Amino acid sequence: MPITSEKFKTDYYFKKQDNRNPIVFIHGVGLKKEMWTPQIEFFKDHNVLTYDLIGHGKTPLKKTQLNFEDFIKQLLNLIDELELKSIHLIGFSLGSLIARHFAAKHGNRLSSLVLHASIYNRSLEQKRVVENRYELIKTDRPASKDTALRRWFSEEFIRNNEEIYDKIYSMLEENDHNNLLKAYKLFVYYEDDDEMLGKINVNTLVTTGQNDLGSTTEMAKNLTEQIRGAKYIEIKKGKHLCNIECAEDFNKTIELFVDQNYDEA
Repeated sequence: MPITSEKFKTDYYFKKQDNRNPIVFIHGVGLKKEMWTPQIEFFKDHNVLTYDLIGHGKTPLKKTQLNFEDFIKQLLNLIDELELKSIHLIGFSLGSLIARHFAAKHGNRLSSLVLHASIYNRSLEQKRVVENRYELIKTDRPASKDTALRRWFSEEFIRNNEEIYDKIYSMLEENDHNNLLKAYKLFVYYEDDDEMLGKINVNTLVTTGQNDLGSTTEMAKNLTEQIRGAKYIEIKKGKHLCNIECAEDFNKTIELFVDQNYDEA
């Protein structure tokens, strides 16, 4: 069951099975730790940690603005409190940007790194689209949420999995709207830092969905080239939330990579 850190107020779920270093999942903007339910169920024999980012779910936000250092400190404080010396870190979308920053600064705490649906080197047109979306979210919350989910899932998946659509929509609905805007602003106006990427010195896997229009395969391939020794795998038929829609392929990809980089805590 979820637990809230008494010291740092981060709401998290942690399942410890043995002495192996845990797999830590970071969700995307507007979502919650429950977006990783298919992974929590699949990795039932592994040590797994997932948590609500600042301003999401049950983790409060008391600042007027957010920056990546806030998210880095949140993760560092959490793994320190749980006495985790090293982790396998998996970040999705905004979570992947947090993971990139964490890896560059605290690579000694990582056994491996997975960057899923991570933006890189967006064109002016791609930036404009996201900026326009940010303005829409400010004014038209229901329409922007429905539009988001139709970018994140295929129409066929939505037709056949209404309960999952409703569950993800409810996450967007339940999160504080002003907090969502603060976090999304970081994503919208994010500027790549190749010097920072050059500091990542951990076994890294970059993944994205074949049909993800926001975090494209071209972005993922170019990002892979910027990180020393990184590997790239495309999730066939996947869109943005292919950890849910293509859970079987996604899980097997992650499992193989993590198992290749396992050691004990």
